[in-house]
Amino acid sequence: MNTSVLNKKKKWGDEARAGLLFVLPPVIGFFLFTAGPFLFSIFASFTEWDSMTDFSSIFDKETRSYFFSGFSNYAKLFTDVDFWKALWNTFWYMIGIPIGMVWAFCLALAFNKELPGVKIFRVIYYIPVVSSIVAVALLWSWLYNGDYGLLNQFIRWVTGDRVQGPNWLQNAYTVKASIMIMCTWRGVGGTALLYLGAMQNLPKSYYEAAYMDGANGWTIFRKITWPLMQPITFFITITGIIGGAQMIVEPQIMTPNGGPDYSSATIVFYIWQHAFGSADEKGYACAAAWVLAIIIFIVTAVQFKLSPSSDNYLE
Repeated sequence: MNTSVLNKKKKWGDEARAGLLFVLPPVIGFFLFTAGPFLFSIFASFTEWDSMTDFSSIFDKETRSYFFSGFSNYAKLFTDVDFWKALWNTFWYMIGIPIGMVWAFCLALAFNKELPGVKIFRVIYYIPVVSSIVAVALLWSWLYNGDYGLLNQFIRWVTGDRVQGPNWLQNAYTVKASIMIMCTWRGVGGTALLYLGAMQNLPKSYYEAAYMDGANGWTIFRKITWPLMQPITFFITITGIIGGAQMIVEPQIMTPNGGPDYSSATIVFYIWQHAFGSADEKGYACAAAWVLAIIIFIVTAVQFKLSPSSDNYLE
């Protein structure tokens, strides 16, 4: 065999081994910390695993029937009133997604103008996004306090002490709206910057052709800007729904016990309570997590099905 061919093969072999060494840590990490727990959670959802039971019971005929529970976790889940409340609350919070998107889109339109101080406002609106979520939740908890909160003080000032605001986080009728407003406020800056980045990368030729044809601003927005924003809108919607379905920190910090009558708990908060609370029901929590995963998958699949193809944006 030609010496040059042998040298090329040796060089390729050395590069391949070096490449494998570089990708090996993340691959091992994936199997240890993602794929492994993923598969184990499926198995655990059909068991009475409580993290304290010895797994040798799997092989013990006397305890095997106790350890494996079949679909009993799922049956118990669908008959639990708190589960349905948490699921309803989770979807209720998602009302803030379209509200935040409209707010962020309007901000992005303003940020896209060459106005004095516009860059400062971009930074100001983005600060809550990069701030500690715990600190932000605590700040808003003080704002919503029924006795000395700034919001109720403002209400009393406006009404001349004739109206006393409620204890926003301890009232079943106001707690969800209060948390939703905080979450929308916190995320609007990041969404606005996503819209802004998309706007600044729109093809200028479309606008030049529209101006030459005599199109006005509203027609240009309706026929060019908004249709071309559909990909980023779709991305924000999908990530917003997935993120909203996994919300836990805000209600956990602002209403540690799930709020009055469990009116602020989310489905992930419910899972956390059963996995790490006083009732150490890891198998049951795994079952609830898989129900949530299936719901997210279905909603995402529907979104992908209903989204327009890239060829239809300007139709």
